Amino acid sequence: MMKISFRQGGLRKLPRLLAIMLVVAYSINYAPVTQAGATFKIDDTKWASVGAGLRTSFEAREDAAGTPGNSQWSNDFALDNIRLYLNAQIHKYIKLEFNTDCQTCSNGGEMRILDAIGKIEYNPYINLWMGRMLVPAERREMNGPFYSAIYNIFASGTPFESADYNLVIKSDGTSAGSFGRDDGATFWGAAFDGRLQYAFGFFRGLRGGANVDDNILYAQRVAYNFWEVEKNPGYYTSGTYYGKGGDILTLGVSNQYQEDGAGTDFDPGNFRGTAVDILLEKVLPNDGVITFNGEYKNYGISNGFSQATRDAIKTLNGDSDPTNNIDPGFTMFEGNAYDFSGMYLFPDKVWIGQFQPYVRYTNIAPSTSSNREAYEGGVNYIIDGHNAKVSLSWTYGDLLTKGLIDFSSNVPGDHVNAVKLGFQLQI
Repeated sequence: MMKISFRQGGLRKLPRLLAIMLVVAYSINYAPVTQAGATFKIDDTKWASVGAGLRTSFEAREDAAGTPGNSQWSNDFALDNIRLYLNAQIHKYIKLEFNTDCQTCSNGGEMRILDAIGKIEYNPYINLWMGRMLVPAERREMNGPFYSAIYNIFASGTPFESADYNLVIKSDGTSAGSFGRDDGATFWGAAFDGRLQYAFGFFRGLRGGANVDDNILYAQRVAYNFWEVEKNPGYYTSGTYYGKGGDILTLGVSNQYQEDGAGTDFDPGNFRGTAVDILLEKVLPNDGVITFNGEYKNYGISNGFSQATRDAIKTLNGDSDPTNNIDPGFTMFEGNAYDFSGMYLFPDKVWIGQFQPYVRYTNIAPSTSSNREAYEGGVNYIIDGHNAKVSLSWTYGDLLTKGLIDFSSNVPGDHVNAVKLGFQLQI
């Protein structure tokens, strides 16, 4: 029985489906999966597995409008993710993945489809996934929130890819997917004993708005493992292996392109997003683990979507007059961005876990807006790898006030502090 790792997962009828599967599985045979969830064996080639994941946090953030010496702090509890995972094999070469998530957790919460993938996995060199899945991109996107080394990996990180720009899938020119996923197909595999890993995908991308001709989004990721080969399901990645994967040095390059993939219906532009990422993880003689993650992005928009259009969108959408109903557009980032983090996992356990302090720096330099940055320091308490950990972080910078969506001219924002306590659990 192969092990299954789960990455993501929303549908309201899922509890009924899971209940049916549990009854059938228990009546046949049961076998635990050590990494995530439980696997129910049906026969020599058929099995199904279930799992769940939770991320919840508390954040206190300094009010940028506070007077010196008398700053006010906001206090907010958040349900960041609640995911249900379902994987199955129905033939030696054919598998199914179905995951859900709460895509509007901060506004009451609705369970929606995250992944729905039909898989043909024939050999290590060439495999095909079709359905709704992760768009090949840089490591942060392929990690997802549950397999990243840092809890705030998206909130205080670099600008989003097209498929991560909007949490809700729409066809009104404001969305190109959800949670880094989109509807399409991906060919993936590995060569040279697994050292060269690759994924090439074709997706719907931006729906409506600027993309009136229904142009396809093309996405590619290629990575080379110089030391130990990273072992993950499909073309997914991890931000750390806590030393369990040996010494790792992997360099990855990704690219996405869509004609008319940004802008508005009256001023469309061609979107290109290129990224380079590196993971270095070294197990020291004392069994401590050093981990370094680095990421560089260069995004460009050509043949349209002018600065004047960006500024007009912001001005008219902010007007109190409800008759100003301008196309909100797909205002993708243009420019350069950097994200670097380093951490050390202490070898000795303290009670039931290990401490892992870290530092991080993020810099965003848009060609259309003001620069922004964030400094972050914190400590993770690792109980069971990615399945159980607690994170405490402090972040300082103007990225917290300027954000990752508005890249119009001269976006204002002050440097503020934020403290977050995050909990992550998976089974």
